[in-house]
Amino acid sequence: MALKIDISKAYDRVEWEYVKRVMHRMGFHEKWVKWMTMCKESVNYQVLVNGEKVGPIIPKRGLRQGDPLSPYLFILCAEGLSALLRRLKARGDIHGVKVCRGVLLLTHLLFADDCFLFCRANNRESTKLKEILQTYEAASGQAVNFQKSEIMFSRNTPDADREEIKIMFQVTAILGRGKYLGMPSMIGRNKKAMFDYLRDRIWRKIQQWSGKHLSKAGREVLIKSVAQSIPTYCMSTFLLPTTLGEEFQRMINSFWWGTNRRQGRGIN
Repeated sequence: MALKIDISKAYDRVEWEYVKRVMHRMGFHEKWVKWMTMCKESVNYQVLVNGEKVGPIIPKRGLRQGDPLSPYLFILCAEGLSALLRRLKARGDIHGVKVCRGVLLLTHLLFADDCFLFCRANNRESTKLKEILQTYEAASGQAVNFQKSEIMFSRNTPDADREEIKIMFQVTAILGRGKYLGMPSMIGRNKKAMFDYLRDRIWRKIQQWSGKHLSKAGREVLIKSVAQSIPTYCMSTFLLPTTLGEEFQRMINSFWWGTNRRQGRGIN
């Protein structure tokens, strides 16, 4: 099974003392740890209430979003979860997934606060995984929002086991329609249906533009900077179906040649 967890207010709940302990455990020099601590703890805020300043408000935890340093500190925070999962794997308490023969087992994929966890779909490994998440929450201050989390099972998982695990985690099962880092987390045989959302996004953009009031140069800028950039991110990872690419091309061509949904086909 694959468990995609949603962490509630991930950056705002990071405990400063936890980050400090992780950096010490990873071997950072004491002076460097002190600098990082000063960057976190030197923050204060002021707010306007009825036109008057109130503050300073001094926070006790959390990382500033938008600060260039914050993503790196959060990765150090997530390293604690990664270490716990590696320990479970080494003891044989959980088993990950293989993408093909002769490769390492994957027990987790972490990208900042986007987390995918893999294990066998049985009561023993699910219980161990939940215990690790509870340990990580208690230490780091993070809170897993199971209401927004999702779980996926392999096809040969018995229905009884699926229901038991869903009740244990209080999560909803999805049928491969979830997203990870803005892209489909699972790809089935019908790739065209899976990537139809790209076509819909391009179509909505084109319908909002009025080609009648734009020069050729203006249309070209919109096409290159907006329409053609929409599928680029997804195409960097997946090979899209040829038929879908042809649909993208037809929609862009219709805008380029001045086709209007009210007046019909323009002059090519």
